[in-house]
Amino acid sequence: MTQTLFHSVMNGTVAFFEHAGVVIIGFVLIIVGLAMGVTLIMLPVGVVVGLVGVLMVVGGLFARIDANR
Repeated sequence: MTQTLFHSVMNGTVAFFEHAGVVIIGFVLIIVGLAMGVTLIMLPVGVVVGLVGVLMVVGGLFARIDANR
């Protein structure tokens, strides 16, 4: 099948917003992890949440997902 210009533009737009959403959620998780890490009791959970947030930000910025393989 051939893709029209509209479909390729929409695919690019949706991919951009997916990556932007992952980056934003990752930043939120980093902030939550830092807030949890302030208290000594929640430090282990805060470290894990913060690292998951860092991985999401890095993945959202640098990962490339191609539908055409």
